[in-house]
Amino acid sequence: MSDKFILRVTGGPEYDPSTHSTILVNTRTPITISNEHLDASVEVNVQRYRGLPPGSPSSSSYFSSAEHKFDLYNISFSFALKNSISGNDLVFGNDFDHPIRDRLPPGFSTAFNIVKWMIDPGLEGDPYADEPYLYGPLLSSINLFEIGDKDMSKDGKHSKEEDSEGGSSEDDEYDILQEGATGSGEKVREESGMPGDAKARKKHYLTEANRKNFTFEAGREYKCDFFNPYLDFNEFCLRIPGFHINIIKYWGGQVMRDHSLRYVLRNKATGDLLFVIVFTLVPAEEAAKEAKKIEEANKAKEAEFAKATEKLENLRPFEQEYPKGMFSAPSHSIR
Repeated sequence: MSDKFILRVTGGPEYDPSTHSTILVNTRTPITISNEHLDASVEVNVQRYRGLPPGSPSSSSYFSSAEHKFDLYNISFSFALKNSISGNDLVFGNDFDHPIRDRLPPGFSTAFNIVKWMIDPGLEGDPYADEPYLYGPLLSSINLFEIGDKDMSKDGKHSKEEDSEGGSSEDDEYDILQEGATGSGEKVREESGMPGDAKARKKHYLTEANRKNFTFEAGREYKCDFFNPYLDFNEFCLRIPGFHINIIKYWGGQVMRDHSLRYVLRNKATGDLLFVIVFTLVPAEEAAKEAKKIEEANKAKEAEFAKATEKLENLRPFEQEYPKGMFSAPSHSIR
């Protein structure tokens, strides 16, 4: 059934899809997200990607690195907060605005316990609620974490030269994020007592008191990389030891809103949403219509450009016959 759907990935500052931008998967071209809470930059890679926009690369050099050769996708993001947040309150995970309990497959509770025990012990939530959620503290849930500088540009945003350059080719060697710190972030990491390697850091912040002792500072840049080898967006299934759950088998007949999986960064103390990344299954027929519209729009732009070029070419003989300045006023003054 997976051939009946393809994937679209979007992101934005609110749940409202009209505020979202399409993420160009596997291209190293980030989207930027800004609101009253933060400024962020987000990239997504998906192994064996079949999705929108048409012609997207099927993979990324990210998966060629030794660290990620078994991973199936990643969400890489950096952010600078506009107000400081306690390390106990900044959470990352999934949520829904509608019940999913009727779509959950048999054995899901067991699978969820395996995920908590094996992958993320800090994960908390209620998948059977009217508005289900699964959140983990960012400090203990995120795979890789780097603390950066607090150097700000005049407009209050971190200047990102790589963003303004429009990303890099997917053929370039991927700059893999490493656990650690840069600039003044090194002192912050050391003084906070944060362990130097990712595994120890995640274990350290399973303790609430340790999370409360850390503050995500306003204006400081933090970089994160979230990835795993369990969720296969190519086959739309969850693969964990002892379980192979086909998502479409249980969601295939439902309305389109049920075909979305969203990742959010939130302040759990205030309930504020900082940003959202949405993976949506789009019916292949609808995607084909969308691709055709894009193709027609591109052809229209090409035709418009061709007409403009033709007009310029038609002006050239006139310019050659009547050189510039021929009809200009005389330069001498009248006495």
